[in-house]
Amino acid sequence: MITESHIDGTIDRLFKEIQFAGEPAGLYDPLRYMIGIGGKRIRPRLCLTAYSIFKDRITPKLLEVASALEVFHTFTLLHDDIMDRSPLRRGQETVWKKWNEDTAILSGDVMQIDAYKRIAKAPVDRLDAVLELFSKTAAEVCEGQQYDMEFESVAEVTMEDYCKMIGLKTAVLLACSAKMGAIMAQAEDKQCRALYDYGYQLGMAFQVADDYLDAFGDEKVFGKPIGGDILNCKKSWLTVRTCEKLPKAQKEAFLKRFAELAGNPDEAKTKIADIKKIYVECGVDLDARAEVRRYTEEALKAAKKLKLNKVRFEALKRFAEKLVERAK
Repeated sequence: MITESHIDGTIDRLFKEIQFAGEPAGLYDPLRYMIGIGGKRIRPRLCLTAYSIFKDRITPKLLEVASALEVFHTFTLLHDDIMDRSPLRRGQETVWKKWNEDTAILSGDVMQIDAYKRIAKAPVDRLDAVLELFSKTAAEVCEGQQYDMEFESVAEVTMEDYCKMIGLKTAVLLACSAKMGAIMAQAEDKQCRALYDYGYQLGMAFQVADDYLDAFGDEKVFGKPIGGDILNCKKSWLTVRTCEKLPKAQKEAFLKRFAELAGNPDEAKTKIADIKKIYVECGVDLDARAEVRRYTEEALKAAKKLKLNKVRFEALKRFAEKLVERAK
């Protein structure tokens, strides 16, 4: 079996050596910038981890597919940051802030094209399956982003609708990454399905954890300002759960305060503190952490369907635990 340390080293080298076209620099420099500022490389790492439970050797074509997952994910971040008006990404200026919105849009477009060029290098006997899964996932991610934007114009969102949105926006790409590794390893269909479910449940856990950390995380660790969702009046798992728990009158007061815009830094600080106080009073901070644990347990249930030996199962278990450890 391919070891975690070997996967880690391979991922590090892969993205240090990744190449994009040189000219025009105004188009491709943002791609190099975004890949260069790093990240956890969750999706390619998950792809290689899933592959490693079936195979003992990493191939160049596998790395092309794994890199495509990260390049595509980075494309979505370029566009998401514009829509969310986010000034920071991984502690660095976002592309639209460092360059401008037009550059971020166009560089994002070419990044998506680059992802397809990489995914198309999959082995011929697996290319149809790889392309079908990747294209389906790409469309679903866009659907999730659309739902996310639509939620901004409504006062309240149900938990069912919210979970549908994050399932599309976040979970399906992790599910795709896990299944992609299985497809590349020529795993059986039932094994591919189990790994898709494993990745999906992990994606749900990851997004709830991200929502929690946006309000209660450490800015230095989180990589962007704490309270961004609150200041942008952006629905999160915490917001939806709060609305579920509050009586009608208190819910209306909460939603009114949540919808207020902060005009200066002092107002921003006060709004974040006010909303977080309500979260804590309702216990939704603890609820979110419990939900992260529940989704993680569901992911491991899916992994158990693979009937792996202890060493291989532990690889999937460690991946799951590391993914959400900041929100424990």
